Order: sequence, then C-alpha cells, then structure tokens
Amino acid sequence: MARAQGLFDVACGAWPLLHLRSFEFFFGPRRMKGEQDWLVKTVSGLLVAGGWGQLGASASPESLAQARRVGMGTALTLLAVDVAYIPRGRIRFTHVLDAAAEAMWLVAWMRAGGISGPERCKKPLHSGGSAISGTGRRNTVGGRSWVR
Repeated sequence: MARAQGLFDVACGAWPLLHLRSFEFFFGPRRMKGEQDWLVKTVSGLLVAGGWGQLGASASPESLAQARRVGMGTALTLLAVDVAYIPRGRIRFTHVLDAAAEAMWLVAWMRAGGISGPERCKKPLHSGGSAISGTGRRNTVGGRSWVR
C-alpha cells in the first residue's frame, strides 16, 4: 500500500514540476499565475518527497506505521483542500478526480488496518516508562516499551 501511494504521489507531484503547462491545462491556471507558481511547485515538491519516503518504507512495523501516517495525512490534506475549494469555484471541477483518488487512499489505508505484529494491540509508553509483562519480563520492540 505504501509503495503504491508513494508512486502515485511521486508521479502526481512530478507532473507540474516537469510540465506546468499541461498540468494547468487539465487542472486550470492559477488565478495569479506568476505569483502562485512557487506555491504549485512547493506543494509538488512536498508530494514528491512524501511519496519518495513511502517508496522507501521497509516491512518493519515502525516503518509501515510511519508510511501509513504520511499517506493518510497527505490524502486527508489534499482531500480537505479539494472539498473546501471546489464548491467555491476557487479550483477547477477536475479536482473532483483528485478528491476521489485521495478518498480512495484513505479508505484503502483504513481497510488495510493498523500496525501488524507485536505492536498491534500494544500501547507505547512515553519516555522514561517501563513495561513489565505478566511474566515479569520487559517487552520492547525497536527500543520502545509497551503494555497491553
């Protein structure tokens, strides 16, 4: 899931960086073209960076949890912008396609569930805490303690 969304975000973020004219042809020109090009390029760069991070996610629970947070945060942010600005006419209606894609990523992440393995039903302790299992042994994963 992380790699699929990572690839999607890298491709979508790279599009306006590589060919702004075709991006604006599809999604509409910015209202203050010269003044907002920097913003389009900044958001695009952030999408590429987040997607790149997701593409590099390993199979460890910590890495997958981080990729999930980045993926859901990115999708939720982009969906919120689409939902807020499409009805106001601030962005072109073609952004409905982006809203649908971002909603799909959110649903996919929710269906995929949370973290698997030993971290699934564990509550991490804050720094300085300790956890002792019912057997009297300290439980840790990746240097973090947990309790059931």
